[in-house]
Amino acid sequence: MVSKENYVKVLFNFYSNVLGEQAVETMWAEVVDEGKGIYKLDSVPFYAPNVASGDTILATYNPDEEMLTYKETIAFSGNSTVQVVIIDKSVATNDVRDALHALGCVTEKFNEGYFVIDVPVELDYQLIRSKLEELVSTDTIDYAEPCLSEQHRD
Repeated sequence: MVSKENYVKVLFNFYSNVLGEQAVETMWAEVVDEGKGIYKLDSVPFYAPNVASGDTILATYNPDEEMLTYKETIAFSGNSTVQVVIIDKSVATNDVRDALHALGCVTEKFNEGYFVIDVPVELDYQLIRSKLEELVSTDTIDYAEPCLSEQHRD
């Protein structure tokens, strides 16, 4: 088991298409090589685009932010991140999450009505996308794919 001392918070600065503005998000990352600024992302991004859990990133200390700040992704994990908004307010967020868990996904709930899906590299994304499209067709949800790995593209 990895000790908590091997984890750090990393700040991500980005423009959010979901929020429509400049945004920041902090995520946990495992220290790979602190001297070289290399870390492995251990969080599912709620808003930050183009990153997924398990990605190896480069981060440096930013004195203005007073914390480690994301610079670039140096190795992609192959995992994908999908953002989901519940449109039909009569549907419980956890019910939709449960349906995706049954397909092998991990989800993280931000609040009632919004969550993210971590799609592991080994899953067939077409099964997940089919479920998402089924839910879109019934006006239950809408979704975005801010980080779709090569393995999960058509």
